[in-house]
Amino acid sequence: MQSFDAVVIGAGAAGLFCAGVAGQRGLKVLLADHSDKVGEKIRISGGGRCNFTNRDLDPRAPHKHFLGENPQFCRSALSRYTPQDFIALVQRHGIAFHEKHKGQLFGDRSSEDFIRMLRAECEAGGVAHWQPCPVREVSALPDGDPSGFRYRLTTDREPVLARHVVIATGGLSIPKIGATDFGYRIARQFGVRIVEPRPALVPLTFDGESWAPYSQLAGLSLPVAIETGEKKEKMVFHEDLLFTHRGLSGPAVLQISSYWREGQPIRIDLAPDIDLHAELLRAKASSRKLIANELAAFVPSRLADAWASRDPAWQRPINEAGDKALAALAQGLSRWTLVPSGSEGYRKAEVTAGGVDTRDLSSQTMESRQPGLYFIGEVVDVTGWLGGYNFQWAWASAYACAHAMAPSV
Repeated sequence: MQSFDAVVIGAGAAGLFCAGVAGQRGLKVLLADHSDKVGEKIRISGGGRCNFTNRDLDPRAPHKHFLGENPQFCRSALSRYTPQDFIALVQRHGIAFHEKHKGQLFGDRSSEDFIRMLRAECEAGGVAHWQPCPVREVSALPDGDPSGFRYRLTTDREPVLARHVVIATGGLSIPKIGATDFGYRIARQFGVRIVEPRPALVPLTFDGESWAPYSQLAGLSLPVAIETGEKKEKMVFHEDLLFTHRGLSGPAVLQISSYWREGQPIRIDLAPDIDLHAELLRAKASSRKLIANELAAFVPSRLADAWASRDPAWQRPINEAGDKALAALAQGLSRWTLVPSGSEGYRKAEVTAGGVDTRDLSSQTMESRQPGLYFIGEVVDVTGWLGGYNFQWAWASAYACAHAMAPSV
């Protein structure tokens, strides 16, 4: 039976980074994962280029870009390992990158560059890497066990002993690349509470009949303002919207989906920063074009045609339209209100919201109420916005955990 200072379960972003840092700080580390491939979520992220962090992240105000039962929980870890710190690591490995927009940083070439970097960091720390190698059981040893170890793990290779166990197994999103509920099961086993998981950063869907008039717009993309919630709970994003055969997607919808709750409406301004009513009245005074043709100056022509076809009052030359009809048209486009029937679920969700309750974790170390048991990354109830925030949480929580397990080099 082998023994380790730390066993990190899960070879995704958080697990790879934590194992590498802990190993380089002098710990004997085992990294184990049940999947065939390393870092699959890294590999598919950012269209295959990895949106690895975001320059705009403000560690002093995590509630701006993170959600959960306690968004302030991540302040400590994010303050101690910042986007600039990870950027420095990327630069040391000679990986070229660029900023796309809104602080989002992507690799110039391939996500594989980042996987190789993290594997190299693990190798530099002498990390033992067992994969594929499912962990079947994690058992706490009695206090005062003569071995000096806290845990015994049953794996498909052999049983191992560990002083520390780190759960970095992620959430339920994208099961086809190996997502499971392993992390939640371990948490419950040791009395650590769970905030009910749900899909986040996910396309929203609508009932077939109600969506039929819009399904013809599949593939159409445009910038919008989108919101959900009321008063203090209201969230608004200005991003691109994408029509699909089953509903809505694109960055705008992925962002709002993390805040949307079943049964709530979403409201979309399809012509943001435009006084559509005033523009239509201006056109009425000087044009004989069809309303749809005038509308196409402010929204894509496919959308203009589809929208105008919904009401006979909008299917005429604009100079013949009544003021009330134009007002209703402008109102409908500027505050399109609809209630999703659901989402595409974990199958297409980029992350899982909810997870291990932060009330049962130390924000300084990521250690749970169960001594020597840590939770990092997506398995924790910390969910970032689209655009590199979730990766930065993975790096920061992993770094905090590694330093807690090996406080001095």
